Amino acid sequence: TFPVYEVQLKAISEDFVNWMHGVGIHTSSGLMSSYADPGKVMKMAANIIGSMGNMLTNSFLILVTVVFIMLEAASFPDKWRAARDNADDSLQRFSATVKTINQYMAIKMLTSLATGLAVVILLALIGVDYVVLWGVLAFLLNFIPNIGSIIAAVPAVLLALVQLGAPAALVAAGGYLLINTVVGTFLEPRYMGKGLGLSTLVVFLSLIFWGWVLGPVGMLLSVPLTIAIKIALDSQPNSRWMAVMLGPRIEPVELASAAGSVDDEPG
Repeated sequence: TFPVYEVQLKAISEDFVNWMHGVGIHTSSGLMSSYADPGKVMKMAANIIGSMGNMLTNSFLILVTVVFIMLEAASFPDKWRAARDNADDSLQRFSATVKTINQYMAIKMLTSLATGLAVVILLALIGVDYVVLWGVLAFLLNFIPNIGSIIAAVPAVLLALVQLGAPAALVAAGGYLLINTVVGTFLEPRYMGKGLGLSTLVVFLSLIFWGWVLGPVGMLLSVPLTIAIKIALDSQPNSRWMAVMLGPRIEPVELASAAGSVDDEPG
Protein backbone atom coordinates (compact mmCIF):
# COMPACT_ATOMS: atom_id res chain seq x y z
CA THR A 1 0.00 0.00 0.00
CA PHE A 2 2.78 2.43 0.84
CA PRO A 3 4.19 2.53 -2.74
CA VAL A 4 0.72 3.53 -3.94
CA TYR A 5 0.62 6.29 -1.35
CA GLU A 6 4.04 7.51 -2.50
CA VAL A 7 2.80 7.87 -6.09
CA GLN A 8 -0.34 9.68 -4.95
CA LEU A 9 1.62 11.99 -2.65
CA LYS A 10 3.96 12.89 -5.51
CA ALA A 11 0.96 13.68 -7.72
CA ILE A 12 -0.53 15.89 -4.98
CA SER A 13 2.80 17.72 -4.66
CA GLU A 14 2.93 18.35 -8.42
CA ASP A 15 -0.69 19.52 -8.48
CA PHE A 16 0.07 21.92 -5.64
CA VAL A 17 3.05 23.38 -7.52
CA ASN A 18 0.88 23.84 -10.63
CA TRP A 19 -1.80 25.55 -8.54
CA MET A 20 0.78 27.93 -7.06
CA HIS A 21 1.97 28.79 -10.57
CA GLY A 22 -1.64 29.41 -11.57
CA VAL A 23 -2.12 32.01 -8.83
CA GLY A 24 1.16 33.73 -9.63
CA ILE A 25 3.43 32.15 -7.02
CA HIS A 26 6.45 30.73 -8.80
CA THR A 27 8.47 27.94 -7.21
CA SER A 28 10.40 25.00 -8.55
CA SER A 29 9.04 21.49 -8.36
CA GLY A 30 12.46 20.37 -7.13
CA LEU A 31 12.21 22.67 -4.13
CA MET A 32 8.74 21.39 -3.33
CA SER A 33 9.89 17.80 -3.73
CA SER A 34 12.68 18.39 -1.23
CA TYR A 35 10.09 19.41 1.37
CA ALA A 36 7.53 16.76 0.43
CA ASP A 37 9.71 13.87 -0.66
CA PRO A 38 7.36 10.87 -0.83
CA GLY A 39 10.00 8.47 0.46
CA LYS A 40 10.75 10.61 3.51
CA VAL A 41 7.08 11.23 4.19
CA MET A 42 6.22 7.53 3.97
CA LYS A 43 9.12 6.65 6.26
CA MET A 44 7.94 9.23 8.76
CA ALA A 45 4.37 7.92 8.47
CA ALA A 46 5.58 4.37 9.14
CA ASN A 47 7.41 5.56 12.25
CA ILE A 48 4.32 7.44 13.43
CA ILE A 49 2.12 4.38 12.91
CA GLY A 50 4.60 2.27 14.87
CA SER A 51 4.62 4.77 17.73
CA MET A 52 0.84 4.96 17.53
CA GLY A 53 0.60 1.21 17.94
CA ASN A 54 2.70 1.36 21.10
CA MET A 55 0.58 4.21 22.42
CA LEU A 56 -2.65 2.33 21.71
CA THR A 57 -1.31 -0.74 23.52
CA ASN A 58 -0.26 1.31 26.56
CA SER A 59 -3.55 3.21 26.57
CA PHE A 60 -5.54 0.00 26.47
CA LEU A 61 -3.56 -1.42 29.39
CA ILE A 62 -4.16 1.80 31.32
CA LEU A 63 -7.91 1.62 30.75
CA VAL A 64 -8.02 -2.04 31.78
CA THR A 65 -6.05 -1.19 34.93
CA VAL A 66 -8.44 1.64 35.79
CA VAL A 67 -11.44 -0.67 35.31
CA PHE A 68 -9.95 -3.24 37.69
CA ILE A 69 -9.18 -0.51 40.23
CA MET A 70 -12.78 0.71 40.08
CA LEU A 71 -14.06 -2.84 40.54
CA GLU A 72 -11.74 -3.42 43.48
CA ALA A 73 -12.84 -0.14 45.07
CA ALA A 74 -16.18 -1.70 46.04
CA SER A 75 -14.47 -3.93 48.62
CA PHE A 76 -12.18 -1.21 49.98
CA PRO A 77 -14.58 0.21 52.64
CA ASP A 78 -14.88 -3.15 54.42
CA LYS A 79 -11.11 -3.56 54.41
CA TRP A 80 -10.65 -0.02 55.73
CA ARG A 81 -13.16 -0.55 58.56
CA ALA A 82 -11.37 -3.74 59.54
CA ALA A 83 -8.00 -1.98 59.50
CA ARG A 84 -8.92 1.23 61.38
CA ASP A 85 -11.26 2.54 64.03
CA ASN A 86 -13.50 5.58 63.38
CA ALA A 87 -13.04 5.28 59.64
CA ASP A 88 -16.51 6.52 58.65
CA ASP A 89 -15.51 10.11 57.76
CA SER A 90 -12.65 9.09 55.50
CA LEU A 91 -14.82 6.37 53.96
CA GLN A 92 -17.49 8.92 53.06
CA ARG A 93 -14.92 11.01 51.24
CA PHE A 94 -13.53 7.93 49.54
CA SER A 95 -17.01 6.83 48.47
CA ALA A 96 -17.74 10.29 47.05
CA THR A 97 -14.48 10.22 45.10
CA VAL A 98 -15.08 6.74 43.71
CA LYS A 99 -18.69 7.54 42.80
CA THR A 100 -17.73 10.69 40.89
CA ILE A 101 -14.84 9.03 39.06
CA ASN A 102 -16.97 5.99 38.23
CA GLN A 103 -19.65 8.27 36.81
CA TYR A 104 -17.08 10.12 34.71
CA MET A 105 -15.41 6.94 33.44
CA ALA A 106 -18.72 5.24 32.59
CA ILE A 107 -20.06 8.22 30.63
CA LYS A 108 -16.70 8.84 28.97
CA MET A 109 -16.45 5.17 28.03
CA LEU A 110 -19.87 5.23 26.35
CA THR A 111 -19.31 8.53 24.54
CA SER A 112 -15.84 7.43 23.42
CA LEU A 113 -17.29 4.17 22.12
CA ALA A 114 -19.94 6.14 20.22
CA THR A 115 -17.22 8.40 18.82
CA GLY A 116 -15.11 5.45 17.68
CA LEU A 117 -18.04 3.70 16.00
CA ALA A 118 -19.12 6.92 14.27
CA VAL A 119 -15.57 7.44 12.98
CA VAL A 120 -15.42 3.87 11.64
CA ILE A 121 -18.73 4.33 9.81
CA LEU A 122 -17.70 7.75 8.45
CA LEU A 123 -14.34 6.63 7.10
CA ALA A 124 -15.75 3.35 5.74
CA LEU A 125 -18.34 5.31 3.76
CA ILE A 126 -15.63 7.60 2.39
CA GLY A 127 -13.36 4.66 1.58
CA VAL A 128 -10.35 5.45 3.77
CA ASP A 129 -8.02 2.57 4.61
CA TYR A 130 -7.49 1.20 8.14
CA VAL A 131 -10.87 2.36 9.47
CA VAL A 132 -10.66 0.10 12.55
CA LEU A 133 -7.33 1.66 13.54
CA TRP A 134 -8.74 5.19 13.26
CA GLY A 135 -11.84 4.14 15.21
CA VAL A 136 -9.78 2.69 18.06
CA LEU A 137 -7.60 5.80 18.04
CA ALA A 138 -10.67 8.05 18.24
CA PHE A 139 -12.06 5.91 21.10
CA LEU A 140 -8.87 6.13 23.17
CA LEU A 141 -7.95 9.75 22.49
CA ASN A 142 -11.47 10.90 23.33
CA PHE A 143 -10.45 10.31 26.96
CA ILE A 144 -7.97 13.18 26.59
CA PRO A 145 -10.01 16.38 27.13
CA ASN A 146 -10.00 19.30 24.70
CA ILE A 147 -7.28 18.15 22.29
CA GLY A 148 -7.70 14.37 22.07
CA SER A 149 -10.32 14.44 19.34
CA ILE A 150 -8.19 16.85 17.27
CA ILE A 151 -5.14 14.59 17.53
CA ALA A 152 -7.23 11.58 16.50
CA ALA A 153 -8.54 13.34 13.39
CA VAL A 154 -5.20 14.47 11.94
CA PRO A 155 -3.76 11.15 10.65
CA ALA A 156 -7.08 9.94 9.22
CA VAL A 157 -7.70 13.22 7.38
CA LEU A 158 -4.14 13.22 6.01
CA LEU A 159 -4.55 9.64 4.81
CA ALA A 160 -7.84 10.60 3.13
CA LEU A 161 -5.99 13.44 1.38
CA VAL A 162 -3.20 11.17 0.12
CA GLN A 163 -5.41 8.21 -0.74
CA LEU A 164 -8.54 9.86 -2.13
CA GLY A 165 -7.78 13.53 -2.68
CA ALA A 166 -8.80 16.88 -1.24
CA PRO A 167 -12.62 16.46 -1.51
CA ALA A 168 -12.51 13.24 0.54
CA ALA A 169 -10.21 14.88 3.08
CA LEU A 170 -12.64 17.79 3.46
CA VAL A 171 -15.54 15.37 3.96
CA ALA A 172 -13.52 13.45 6.55
CA ALA A 173 -12.57 16.64 8.40
CA GLY A 174 -16.17 17.84 8.35
CA GLY A 175 -17.37 14.46 9.59
CA TYR A 176 -14.90 14.50 12.48
CA LEU A 177 -15.99 18.03 13.34
CA LEU A 178 -19.66 17.01 13.33
CA ILE A 179 -19.06 13.87 15.43
CA ASN A 180 -17.00 15.67 18.05
CA THR A 181 -19.42 18.60 18.17
CA VAL A 182 -22.38 16.29 18.81
CA VAL A 183 -20.51 14.22 21.41
CA GLY A 184 -18.60 17.02 23.13
CA THR A 185 -21.24 19.75 22.99
CA PHE A 186 -24.48 17.82 23.42
CA LEU A 187 -24.06 14.25 24.68
CA GLU A 188 -21.36 14.61 27.34
CA PRO A 189 -22.70 17.83 28.92
CA ARG A 190 -26.23 16.38 28.91
CA TYR A 191 -25.27 13.29 30.90
CA MET A 192 -22.38 14.66 32.94
CA GLY A 193 -23.96 17.98 33.80
CA LYS A 194 -22.04 19.62 36.63
CA GLY A 195 -21.19 16.25 38.11
CA LEU A 196 -17.45 16.68 37.58
CA GLY A 197 -17.36 20.01 39.38
CA LEU A 198 -14.33 21.27 37.42
CA SER A 199 -13.99 24.45 35.40
CA THR A 200 -12.97 24.28 31.76
CA LEU A 201 -9.70 26.08 32.51
CA VAL A 202 -8.84 23.62 35.28
CA VAL A 203 -9.54 20.67 32.96
CA PHE A 204 -7.16 22.12 30.35
CA LEU A 205 -4.44 22.99 32.88
CA SER A 206 -4.74 19.57 34.49
CA LEU A 207 -4.22 18.02 31.05
CA ILE A 208 -0.96 19.96 30.67
CA PHE A 209 0.21 19.30 34.23
CA TRP A 210 -0.50 15.56 34.39
CA GLY A 211 0.81 15.13 30.85
CA TRP A 212 4.06 16.78 31.95
CA VAL A 213 4.29 14.66 35.12
CA LEU A 214 3.16 11.27 33.79
CA GLY A 215 3.33 11.61 30.00
CA PRO A 216 0.51 10.14 27.88
CA VAL A 217 -0.74 8.21 30.91
CA GLY A 218 -1.28 11.49 32.74
CA MET A 219 -3.18 12.98 29.80
CA LEU A 220 -5.59 10.04 29.81
CA LEU A 221 -6.10 10.18 33.59
CA SER A 222 -5.90 13.96 34.07
CA VAL A 223 -9.60 14.44 34.84
CA PRO A 224 -10.02 11.53 37.32
CA LEU A 225 -6.83 12.54 39.15
CA THR A 226 -7.95 16.17 39.39
CA ILE A 227 -11.41 15.13 40.59
CA ALA A 228 -9.82 13.09 43.38
CA ILE A 229 -7.66 16.06 44.43
CA LYS A 230 -10.64 18.43 44.41
CA ILE A 231 -12.72 16.12 46.60
CA ALA A 232 -9.79 15.74 49.01
CA LEU A 233 -9.43 19.53 49.22
CA ASP A 234 -13.17 19.96 49.73
CA SER A 235 -13.15 17.56 52.69
CA GLN A 236 -11.02 19.89 54.86
CA PRO A 237 -12.27 23.33 56.01
CA ASN A 238 -8.82 24.91 55.60
CA SER A 239 -8.48 23.82 51.98
CA ARG A 240 -12.12 24.08 50.87
CA TRP A 241 -11.50 27.45 49.22
CA MET A 242 -9.05 25.77 46.82
CA ALA A 243 -11.73 23.23 45.88
CA VAL A 244 -14.10 26.12 45.14
CA MET A 245 -11.49 27.75 42.90
CA LEU A 246 -11.08 24.49 40.98
CA GLY A 247 -14.83 24.20 40.48
CA PRO A 248 -17.07 25.57 37.74
CA ARG A 249 -18.59 29.03 37.59
CA ILE A 250 -20.89 29.79 40.51
CA GLU A 251 -24.29 31.00 39.35
CA PRO A 252 -25.86 34.06 41.06
CA VAL A 253 -28.59 31.87 42.58
CA GLU A 254 -26.00 29.56 44.14
CA LEU A 255 -23.99 32.55 45.39
CA ALA A 256 -27.07 34.12 46.98
CA SER A 257 -27.99 30.81 48.59
CA ALA A 258 -24.50 30.43 50.04
CA ALA A 259 -24.57 34.00 51.36
CA GLY A 260 -27.97 33.40 52.92
CA SER A 261 -26.79 30.29 54.71
CA VAL A 262 -23.87 32.26 56.18
CA ASP A 263 -26.19 35.05 57.36
CA ASP A 264 -28.50 32.54 59.03
CA GLU A 265 -25.73 31.12 61.19
CA PRO A 266 -26.00 32.23 64.83
CA GLY A 267 -23.64 35.00 65.76
